[in-house]
Amino acid sequence: QVCALQWSRTEKELLSSHGYIDNSLCLWKYPSMVKVKELKGHTKRVLHMAQSPDGQTVVSGAADETLRFWNVFAPAASKARKSASGGSSSSLGSGRAIGIR
Repeated sequence: QVCALQWSRTEKELLSSHGYIDNSLCLWKYPSMVKVKELKGHTKRVLHMAQSPDGQTVVSGAADETLRFWNVFAPAASKARKSASGGSSSSLGSGRAIGIR
């Protein structure tokens, strides 16, 4: 179940949030729609996302009553993805989240 979408302001990437069964966020390369990374941290459906004014951080809000901040569009995260073989990376060093309840 796709609950929300957020475009990157600096990269050709799209972030989607999901509900049951995985309650995750997925980063997609556009226009190929190849999945770059799956971000997990919420325990219930991810209902909303918003992007910071600088376009680097995304905050997600879920039915588990938490907010999580993801550095998914930060320059370091983008550089890590581009430096990996094949143009994408299975690890996103800056894709960490800080949870707030």
